[in-house]
Amino acid sequence: MDNIPKILIDNIVPLTGAVMVILFVLPYIWMHNRHSKKVKGRQKEAENFGLREPVSLHPKVNRDICIGSGACIKACPEKEILGTIHGKAETVFASRCVGHGACARACPVGAIELVFGTEKRGVDIPQVFPNFETNVPRIFIAGELGGMGLIRNAMLQGQEAVQYIAEDLKELGSSKKPDVYDLIIVGAGPAGLAASLQAKASNLKYITLDQESSFGGAILSYPRAKIVMTSSVKVPLYGNVKLKEMSKESLLDVWNDIVDKTGIVVDGGEKVEEAKSADGNFIVKTNKRTLKTRFLLLSIGRRGSPRKLGVPGEKLPKVMYRLLEPEKYQNNKIIVVGGGDSAVEAAVALGSQLGNQVDLSYRKESFARIKEGNRTRLNEAVKTGKVKLVMSSNVIEIKKESVVLEQGGKTSELPNDYVFVFAGGELPNDFLRKVGIEIETKFGTR
Repeated sequence: MDNIPKILIDNIVPLTGAVMVILFVLPYIWMHNRHSKKVKGRQKEAENFGLREPVSLHPKVNRDICIGSGACIKACPEKEILGTIHGKAETVFASRCVGHGACARACPVGAIELVFGTEKRGVDIPQVFPNFETNVPRIFIAGELGGMGLIRNAMLQGQEAVQYIAEDLKELGSSKKPDVYDLIIVGAGPAGLAASLQAKASNLKYITLDQESSFGGAILSYPRAKIVMTSSVKVPLYGNVKLKEMSKESLLDVWNDIVDKTGIVVDGGEKVEEAKSADGNFIVKTNKRTLKTRFLLLSIGRRGSPRKLGVPGEKLPKVMYRLLEPEKYQNNKIIVVGGGDSAVEAAVALGSQLGNQVDLSYRKESFARIKEGNRTRLNEAVKTGKVKLVMSSNVIEIKKESVVLEQGGKTSELPNDYVFVFAGGELPNDFLRKVGIEIETKFGTR
């Protein structure tokens, strides 16, 4: 009996340790492995749907220094771009990244770098220096064309690019010739809007050109009520705009208010076809006229011109490449062509209108690059009969009252009133190369 206390004392530490392991360590390891298995499953799902290969700016994690704090995951506004596997962050649905950059800023050890492309898939990006100037002196690029698709980032780039241009003009001196502009801004999307405001605030002699009729850029092609993710930004001549999460209509209302209060204008319906250096200036040719400028800022989108199907009948007036107001189309037979978010959103929006019969044609067996919310809405629209899927199909001819499809080696002809094509856009690489701008293919680098 005298030895019992000593035995207890000798064994109490290892016994306590064993109890602690059973109560805390083992459950933690089990939960940790379970979470990692779940994230791996989501990675596999993303890979099956082609969502592991990002098309724009996205995070690249240095696993050697990652501490698995999870701060990057919490900071991401898009969710499920990143996940943790065995205590280290990894990309999951990487193609859904919009280049927000919040993950990199939130990482406490700097383990995240924002890059373009991957080792498997390269992304073409124009060569742009930190001041937004290209390899061609006095030609600048801001916004989506340079890889920054996020609205706030594009607007900040537009402002900053013009600030650099204004500083250069102070050294060079503005042109005293009445027919020479200080700056021509090409593109009236988010970057072009902000650049125009900054140009006016800097008292530059400038003009803004766009092939569309007004400010808005790619936002104009969004269906009504599409949610636009962004954040607050300070706008020259206007003030701070708090844009956390709003619809396309709300965002355009803010932009229209900015335009009304600042008096900036866009010369719409002018597509820039050529730009070349001459006598210290640039000669810019549009589809309407020829202009001269000291500096040129390209704030056009990466989509460029809508990609065409290249089939007979595509020039018929019933064929369109963007959807602005779905409610204007009722009691129609409609086919939507494409497999991305824009095509899915358009099909769902049109399918919700009175009396429409909507077919969604896609050349592949499954949708690869659509957001989870769009997938859910599409599945519901299909389930309720608002949208009919025509997978592994190609439009081979468009007729006045019908569309001819090829599917599985067989052709069929569907009665049709309207065709909406969302096949992406042709990158303006040819235009850039003619100007002399070098294009780099990025394979997982900045």
